[in-house]
Amino acid sequence: MKLRTLETTKLNIGFMPLTDCAPIVMASELNLFAKHGLDVTLDKQNSWATLRDKLHAGLLDAAQMLAPMPFASTLGLGGPKHPIITPFILSRNGNAISISEKLYHELLDIHKLDTLSLPLASGLLGKLIENRKSKGQKLRFATVHPNSCHYYQLTSWLNMSGIDPAEIDIAVLPPASMVEALAEGDIDAFCVGGPWNAEAVRQSIATTVLTSSDIWSDSPEKVLGISQEWYQENQQTTLALISALQESCRWLEHTPNRFEAARILATKRYLNTSLDVIAPSLLGSCLTRSGESPRRIPSYNQFSADNKESGNSPERSQGERILQYMIDAGHASRQALPENLCQAVYRSDIYARWLLEESR
Repeated sequence: MKLRTLETTKLNIGFMPLTDCAPIVMASELNLFAKHGLDVTLDKQNSWATLRDKLHAGLLDAAQMLAPMPFASTLGLGGPKHPIITPFILSRNGNAISISEKLYHELLDIHKLDTLSLPLASGLLGKLIENRKSKGQKLRFATVHPNSCHYYQLTSWLNMSGIDPAEIDIAVLPPASMVEALAEGDIDAFCVGGPWNAEAVRQSIATTVLTSSDIWSDSPEKVLGISQEWYQENQQTTLALISALQESCRWLEHTPNRFEAARILATKRYLNTSLDVIAPSLLGSCLTRSGESPRRIPSYNQFSADNKESGNSPERSQGERILQYMIDAGHASRQALPENLCQAVYRSDIYARWLLEESR
């Protein structure tokens, strides 16, 4: 193990109670932070906006973030500009789109079908969208944040069939509010990360019609976010943080360990929900509909691509792809972007430095 002289050892790390917070949670539970000289306090948040604001304010030293959020913070989208970088990919995939029972049966009726073929083609929504439009209404879908992979995956899915996302109302809700909003009829569908799709299926109020793996395969989903200023002052601490998280991600690649992770995540301290809605996605299974067989999605939750260290490096090409989705959605303008934005935000150089030091 690499011995480092750390600039600071006490860290507050923010996370959202989602299945893919597993690398951060297990780094704590397995004492991996302590192994690398860090005294970490985990700080559970209720919304992505709150988590972002606390990171900006310095109330958090680091945080689990949506993959587009460091760009959004650096550009000042949805708030003040604050340079946030990521030196580490925490997870890939992990999201899914679930539709209400009402929408499910409307699709069956309008297309005269006995069942829906999965993954669902968004083109099947076309007639319903037109029907709603004739009544002055729109379908209402929800995502977790405007600058999220969820939002861009949803709009990408619609665009695949030539549906303009503007034809649908897209609301923003905290992940934990999605199931209740669907049950109350406030929304027709949502794109969210686990365990909330499985929770809605277990409650027999939704059908999960496709996963993010069906839309973007193996794209970064959650990243480690830190401020540029904090990194400059805490470079060795950052490398120690990467060491702990990399070890956690490697541990999570083994199926028996994922059973243990699911058990721990289910506790009140973390997700505070039942094991049977957390375990499926960690074990490569997508619950689709109550009473029906799940879909096998081996990479549903991926924490270390191909079990290689390089799978956690925030490569520039991955950042460019996410940035292009942000531009396509009208959230950013290519002409107005700072030069070398991807290199400044997706810091594969920090990860490469960590790899080099680990090999010595």
